[in-house]
Amino acid sequence: MHLEPGDTAWVLAATAMVLLMTPGLAFFYGGMVRSKSVLNMLMMSFFTIGIVSVLWTIFGYGLAFGDSGSGLIGALDWSHLGSLVNSLPNNGGEYPIPELSFSAFQLMFAVITPALISGAIADRTKLFAWGVFVAIWVTIVYFPVAHWVFDFGTKHADGSITGAGWLAARGVLDFAGGTAVHINAGAAGLALAIVLGKRVGFGRTPMKPHNLPLVLIGAGLLWFGWFGFNAGSSLGANATAALALMNTQVATAAALLGWLLVERIRDGHATSLGAASGAIAGLVAITPACAYVAPWAAVVIGLLAGAICSMAVALKYKLGFDDSLDVVGVHLVGGIVGCLSVGFFGSTAVNSLGANGLFYGGGSSLLGKQALGVVAVAGYSFIITLILGYAIKYTIGFRIKESDEVEGIDISEHSEHGYEFGQIGAGGSFATRLAAAAKGGE
Repeated sequence: MHLEPGDTAWVLAATAMVLLMTPGLAFFYGGMVRSKSVLNMLMMSFFTIGIVSVLWTIFGYGLAFGDSGSGLIGALDWSHLGSLVNSLPNNGGEYPIPELSFSAFQLMFAVITPALISGAIADRTKLFAWGVFVAIWVTIVYFPVAHWVFDFGTKHADGSITGAGWLAARGVLDFAGGTAVHINAGAAGLALAIVLGKRVGFGRTPMKPHNLPLVLIGAGLLWFGWFGFNAGSSLGANATAALALMNTQVATAAALLGWLLVERIRDGHATSLGAASGAIAGLVAITPACAYVAPWAAVVIGLLAGAICSMAVALKYKLGFDDSLDVVGVHLVGGIVGCLSVGFFGSTAVNSLGANGLFYGGGSSLLGKQALGVVAVAGYSFIITLILGYAIKYTIGFRIKESDEVEGIDISEHSEHGYEFGQIGAGGSFATRLAAAAKGGE
């Protein structure tokens, strides 16, 4: 098999698009917090990019996609570090792209997954403790789960396959990360919200987004990058990529409308924050299903995800946990909706490599497999994150001091303000210069 330039070019472009999603997420989250926390929110995502990129290069790719012969974890093998340039990836079969491009593409998934978690613990997390958490969490949670879901094993010349992840081998369908990324991050976010506790004033003090245009900019960047996330997972410029791209668009649009409809009925108005959140809910839900369902089904999945997630975000007030930016309500719930929807709407008519769901005569078999993926990933992520979170809390400390939280985490953690309104240039405050100009005009 020889390299296909078109497929390679598409995977490289998709890789850059998926990287853009993490800065987009930073803007999305950054606009949702109060102005005194915006820099810290941005920094948590950018810090994650640095940490995960280095760990992926050293051992992460091997743990996720190395052939150890085990369905639980890949191979801790450093021999791959210099050998990916001239090899082809073999993931259930060879693909005509450089293995280095496959590794880089999967790296971007590893980057954004812990970054998603940061929204659950906004306003109150020590940056250094966050860095320690990310380094350990991707090693013991994300890398193994990626192996379970995304590794289809090494296909040998005789047709045998070794080293496939145990969920992939059992027929769990997750095209682009509903389990490994969104359910994984959502369950971890819930665990950390429990570990760190509520923000000062939660439920009593208004904590409205400080910059809704920034939220919409972030949502727009995520929407754009998600085409690389989903369509890029085809690993080629082909019909599957086209199906994934179309389904991503229509599901996201439908979810936006579904969320706004719930807001209109429940609250009497539709909000810009709701539009942005609805779009993200749709993107999350269609991610596992995008290459296995018809576009009409993608619309239904999007509508359901938008409506269900809109109602789910209010659960934190009833259940008493402070998920600051609705990671649980959007990513955990949306991921569950998307994964289970494959069990209903999956169709081999649109993708022969998939399976027929309940509505296409496939019975409940696929739905049961999808439920297994949901429970296994959510349970593992929640339990391990809870243990890791408490370990960090009672050793180096996970949360900033209450006084620092009240003053603003940007000052205590970074000695910076997100916005400098007091001085304009060297000529004093704007009000002072305006008064002087007015006096001069007289």
